[in-house]
Amino acid sequence: MKGKLYVVPTPVGNLQDMTLRAVEVLKNVDLILAEDTRISGKLLKRFEITVPQRSYHKFNEHKVVDDLIYRMSQGEIFALISDAGTPAISDPGYLIVHKAIEKNIPVETLPGATAFVPALVNSGFPTERFVFEGFLPVKKGRKTRLEELADEKRTMIFYESPHKLLKTLKDFEKYFGDGRQVSVSREISKLYEETVRGTLSEVRKIFEDRPSVKGEFVIVLKGKIS
Repeated sequence: MKGKLYVVPTPVGNLQDMTLRAVEVLKNVDLILAEDTRISGKLLKRFEITVPQRSYHKFNEHKVVDDLIYRMSQGEIFALISDAGTPAISDPGYLIVHKAIEKNIPVETLPGATAFVPALVNSGFPTERFVFEGFLPVKKGRKTRLEELADEKRTMIFYESPHKLLKTLKDFEKYFGDGRQVSVSREISKLYEETVRGTLSEVRKIFEDRPSVKGEFVIVLKGKIS
């Protein structure tokens, strides 16, 4: 009898975004695989979830995944969560999902929070077609990726950390032109949530005047107009 893997999104900010179904699933699995058990521990405590946790992150996933797959093949039911948002979207998750499917272990992904959807809608840019790029390469491959995207007509979505934000905005000006429209959202669903919109040069200047700004950023870039 095979077990099962649940992929469970968790809030990107406000804990009230946790779904009732997510809470129910987490309360009834055998083990919760968490990116950082210290962070997820606060979430589980908030919803009175007492199921044991095990660390599962990008630094150990290749070492532990085979054991986890074996245990599920013997009937155990696991839930995979990340620190925030949906696992496997710029977070660990792809590997265990892929291997579970290979072994015919059922995988069920719950709908729920992910940062780029509200940022995309809030940008006011076309949403019928878009491309999600996640985090750009830091060094190797960065120039090539940006050159490939220079003629992209669909709305583009990127994740970025606060200390790399200005570098990325400057790179965008270089490859996409300083007049390209952009929307930068940070701290989505948190107390200091904000979205800054304008041309790349305008938005870059705004954040140059705010060098200590914090939070996780979602950059939504309007596609090239023919």
